[in-house]
Amino acid sequence: FVHFYMAFLVDRWLYTRVLLGHALSWARAPAACLNFNCLLILLPVCRNLLSLLRGSIQCCSRTAARQLDRNLTFHKLVAYMIAFHTAVHIIAHLFNFEFFMDAQLNRSVDLLPFVLSEIGNEDNASFLNPIRSNETSPTIVMFTTIAGLTGVAITLALILIITSSMEVIRRSYFEVFWFTHHLFIIFFIGLVFHGYGRIVRGQTPLSLQSNDPKACADHFRDWGKNESGCAVPVFAGNPPGTWQWVVGPMILYVCERLVRIYRSHQKVVITKVVMHPSKTLELQMKKKGFNMEVGQYVFIQCPSVSRLEWHPFTLTSAPEEDYFSAHIRIVGDWTQALYEACGGDKPEQQEAWKLPKMAIDGPFGTASEDVFRYDVVMLVGAGIGVTPFASILKSVWYKHIQNNQDVFTKKIYFYWLCPETQAFEWFADLLQSLERQMADKDMADFLSYNIYLTRWKETEAAHFRVHHEAENDPITGLKQKTLYGKPNWDNEFTNIAAKHPKSKVGVFLCGPPQLGKSLEKQCLSHSEAEVKFIFNKENF
Repeated sequence: FVHFYMAFLVDRWLYTRVLLGHALSWARAPAACLNFNCLLILLPVCRNLLSLLRGSIQCCSRTAARQLDRNLTFHKLVAYMIAFHTAVHIIAHLFNFEFFMDAQLNRSVDLLPFVLSEIGNEDNASFLNPIRSNETSPTIVMFTTIAGLTGVAITLALILIITSSMEVIRRSYFEVFWFTHHLFIIFFIGLVFHGYGRIVRGQTPLSLQSNDPKACADHFRDWGKNESGCAVPVFAGNPPGTWQWVVGPMILYVCERLVRIYRSHQKVVITKVVMHPSKTLELQMKKKGFNMEVGQYVFIQCPSVSRLEWHPFTLTSAPEEDYFSAHIRIVGDWTQALYEACGGDKPEQQEAWKLPKMAIDGPFGTASEDVFRYDVVMLVGAGIGVTPFASILKSVWYKHIQNNQDVFTKKIYFYWLCPETQAFEWFADLLQSLERQMADKDMADFLSYNIYLTRWKETEAAHFRVHHEAENDPITGLKQKTLYGKPNWDNEFTNIAAKHPKSKVGVFLCGPPQLGKSLEKQCLSHSEAEVKFIFNKENF
């Protein structure tokens, strides 16, 4: 911003500043920043490019690799900067057009702005003021010039993209968000052609030799006379340069879309469909050449539901299994249509040939192998944030029983906080399976899990009281009873520190930021010489 602001304070632009003042720099500097941010905006959504970069730098720095998982946050920040610089650019140009108009209205040969505005009237080749007469309306200029038309198109596209990206619209009306986001094509085309009109003009380098602005500005009445030594200045606009900023990212994005199209045509076989309670659909699938790691996710498309929509889902299977799976909560139009396509609304089992075709893009995300590098691990999931831990718990168990030398984990403490009983049901199946397998292997102490119900109804409370003495928990069916309320983290950390002296404890969270801050604070306050808690806030 500063560089381009100062670039328009040099002598070449002195006569332009006579008309516009500092509004010239205030228009051009945001335009340069706009070009830079438009260079960046497409890169975070090139997920296959990010996956390639992640694999390249992961061997050097896992922290740097994890930063690539924050691509959508970066995409949003760049979008905010585009909106901000666009607003500043527009406001500055509104002032510029007022100044251009004032120069034509104050028609006096004794005024330098008017004299400058009259240059180029004969052949219209080197004009400085794009408003050519005092009868010209700025509105006409706006809708009859390349800069005006593309500027309006760019602004309207940007307004629609930003407003439809609000979370309430994105979650409730995803199709609106999806289609309006593709107005970025109009935005980029308009951006590339916006500068072709060359409305903002400065003195040419050749003209500077025959008309030094510092020496000739005060002698404008004698311009063109031999004895004055000051020729009539000649003006020209800068050649359009936006394409140089955006052509690279645009080519990368086109390649990205071609890769997605290719992947969408690779065969995916649904091997099993499981309808869990509380309308949660589990899809177990196979795809040739598919390799995953714990903590990763895929984008799923179902052409029979929508050929345009791709939705991300965390993988809940372990890499050691011969399939990959995703658990999908039915919470919107797309998931409801997928639920029905898979026979979720039918009492009988859906035949394999009737199941819908699926397309998979991925897997993406940094593998969460840090979990395996600690002797003791605390896993904390809140609500639907439990899904990454399904893959992790299964993988740790497989690695443990296979005596994998790369796994140092000897003890796992798992905490799940959930506001409703229905959400426990599908994940409880996994915990029951692990519970049985650990009992068979005489390793019941390997996994300690605490499930917390944070909200409940009076009728549910009465049922819990009646069945509290039963061998298995009335909610989850597990031997470990469900706890009510929220964990006392201070007590939990103190107990773990007492049980595992001289250990490093890895703390992993998938949940809201407020809970993350609380856990990070506990890690700092309980880390002593004997035990060290390490909060891995970047992992999920």
